Amino acid sequence: MLGEVAPGTAMTLRGIGADFGVSMTPAREAVRRLVAEGALTLSASGRVATPEPGPDRIEELAALRALIEAELAARALPRAHIALIERMAAINTQVDAAIARDDAVGYIRANLEFHRALYLRAQAPAMLATVENVWLQLGPTMRQLYGQLNAGNNHNGHGRILAALRAGDEAALRSAISEDVARGLRVLTP
Repeated sequence: MLGEVAPGTAMTLRGIGADFGVSMTPAREAVRRLVAEGALTLSASGRVATPEPGPDRIEELAALRALIEAELAARALPRAHIALIERMAAINTQVDAAIARDDAVGYIRANLEFHRALYLRAQAPAMLATVENVWLQLGPTMRQLYGQLNAGNNHNGHGRILAALRAGDEAALRSAISEDVARGLRVLTP
């Protein structure tokens, strides 16, 4: 989910077990679950790898994100008190700092934390679980997005999200969330 592994990276059960200090059985079960959730792929030959989604799959997942995240944000808006907005602004500072440090994983972690802080206020656990699954599927691809952002395409859309929250403007919040997701899509697809 945090982009720690690049798209298309092959893995072995033995390597996963060694990395996490577990035997083959829990490693096999974790891989089985992650394959079922779309976070890993399993070829007919048994090769386990992180997915390499094409433009159509990225567009599908980004469209799903835009729909669900805009709805989560709208549901969270009535519960978005000033302390939450200030916390999100502080997290946004961490996003910018991670970009300045050229820290891809730190950027992805802070970006997800920014969004998750808001979406938790929606009190919609099924929607949150769905969007977290989409984030999981897009994790390796987010590393690619980070490379594009760091190459000079960064225009952090979180400022618009924070402004809409401060104004209590649902339409502006939905628009800002959708644009934030779409910005990544434009960078990742030709």
